[in-house]
Amino acid sequence: MRMNTIGFTIGILFGGLLAGAQLHEYDTIHAMLRLQEADVYFLMASAIAVSAPLLWILERRNHQTPLGGRISLSRSMPQRHHVKGGALFGVGWAIAGTCPAPALVMLSSGAFLGVVAMAGIFLGLHLNTARASEAAPIGDGEHRELVTVA
Repeated sequence: MRMNTIGFTIGILFGGLLAGAQLHEYDTIHAMLRLQEADVYFLMASAIAVSAPLLWILERRNHQTPLGGRISLSRSMPQRHHVKGGALFGVGWAIAGTCPAPALVMLSSGAFLGVVAMAGIFLGLHLNTARASEAAPIGDGEHRELVTVA
């Protein structure tokens, strides 16, 4: 229960940050994507500048999470599916003017586009899950097999 309360509180604070930065506004995102506004890029860069070194330090010190797990960052070389996924995400972001977290802020602010965006997000998740279950990769990345899951 305590972890749920902490998670809920952090989620509310994060949503407030997104709303305060107007990241749930369609025009803000499109101005950013047209390179007319750099605020969103600065917000993202500051998040990376704070979290990347902090996560690296926590991983090196074998920090235990509140649920008892050890922080272990995954590292991989960019692959074709990363580029495809990034391009698909970018196209969706450009069309909808939002991504999952700001879409939730849209919903809480009463914007109808939030409903449409969330429906699209869940449809995409469903389609990806259906596609992935047809040919699930098994292996360590170097020796990979495709196994059909029934």
